[in-house]
Amino acid sequence: MSVIDEVVEKVRSKDRDQPEFIQAVTEVMETLKPTVDKHPEFVKAKIYERIVEPDRMIIFRVPWEDDNHEVQVNRGFRVQFNNAIGPYKGGLRLHPSVNLSVIKFLGFEQIFKNSLTTLPMGGAKGGSEFDPKGKSDAEVMRFIYAFMRELYRYIGPDTDVPAGDIGVGGREIGYLFGYYKKIVNEHTGVLTGKGLEYGGSLIRPQATGYGVAYFAAEMLATRGKDFASKVVAISGSGNVAQFAVQKVTQLGGKVVTLSDSNGSIVDEEGINAEKLAFVMNLKNVKRGRIKEYVERYPNAKYIEGKSVWDIISDNGMKVDVALPCATQNEINEFHANKLVRNGVIAVVEGANMPSNLGAIKILQANNVLFGPAKAANAGGVAVSGLEMSQNSLRLSWTSEEVDQRLQQIMKSIHKASLEAAEAYGKPGDYLTGANIAGFIKVAKAMLAYGIV
Repeated sequence: MSVIDEVVEKVRSKDRDQPEFIQAVTEVMETLKPTVDKHPEFVKAKIYERIVEPDRMIIFRVPWEDDNHEVQVNRGFRVQFNNAIGPYKGGLRLHPSVNLSVIKFLGFEQIFKNSLTTLPMGGAKGGSEFDPKGKSDAEVMRFIYAFMRELYRYIGPDTDVPAGDIGVGGREIGYLFGYYKKIVNEHTGVLTGKGLEYGGSLIRPQATGYGVAYFAAEMLATRGKDFASKVVAISGSGNVAQFAVQKVTQLGGKVVTLSDSNGSIVDEEGINAEKLAFVMNLKNVKRGRIKEYVERYPNAKYIEGKSVWDIISDNGMKVDVALPCATQNEINEFHANKLVRNGVIAVVEGANMPSNLGAIKILQANNVLFGPAKAANAGGVAVSGLEMSQNSLRLSWTSEEVDQRLQQIMKSIHKASLEAAEAYGKPGDYLTGANIAGFIKVAKAMLAYGIV
């Protein structure tokens, strides 16, 4: 049994109740096998064993009072996974699906994603199973304050810099930063995704969605193609999906789908700028459901209880490019086979781990360009890193400067992924290339520190 197999088996044994974390470790470790023979120093120093163990896992109680003056109790998490190349960096997620397994998988993936950006950031993740949907602003604020009353002990601009994620947008970041600032009596860059008025960066809200589109464009270019006249399926309707739609449309593509947890819409006429503005207002201001889209645009169709990929599979719908931007494991083997049959050229991940291992293998076996999340959706954390830089320098860059830096980072990630894949005997394999490129940098830093 190889060292990689041994590490995976140990994780499966020790963390048997953490399926998402096991899946993430298995996927990454399988792709790192080519590094074992080339780097015996990593084997000797047990880097592979050490990198799957978080530096620390913080779990805490979050008691708060709802609008009926009833006490509610939630659980908070912060997993600080690895800070070998910089302060811990990773989002906070508020969603009923949050548990230790989900937070560990996200934190583990964040290590390599952050490494790929070329910026000095370690990997972490946090959050709670608290659901902000249906809660009043006052309830969200009271929960956030209670959450930060514990979290503040473990974060700081040079220690751990959280950001937003699912369920944590501008409102939540404002409450988090305001309460942190009150407790510690400092105005520092301890959170990213902040409002422009108090230290945020231009292009940060757009960054993940724009980055996915930029990365996909780089991938298409390797086959002499671009987004012009391509039919694009995008899942989700949150921040990542919204700005992926915007940038893909600007690059000439026609986006025909969006979704939320209740169902999906198909608009074969394309989701243009006017329709996207309606979606943004619906989701960001009114906090409504995607089914309301068809009330405004009756030529579109809404399918209750079906994902975008279910609909494509059921109807034989042809799409050229698929950008899963909703949640983990939304594309399975069945969906992957149908996408291949329907002529998909590229599947590029905007969400974290939206394709399961079986689906990825099917896509790669059929010569579909596959852009893994840690490379393709790194734009968000890249601009978070740029926000940290601006906070440290006490200045703000223009939107053009930030967007230019984002494009350059995504091109750099694309190049590094392809070069690592080539160097380790897996030419054209973005998954292997991204994992290895991210891993090598972190592993060398860990090796330099000795046994810590």
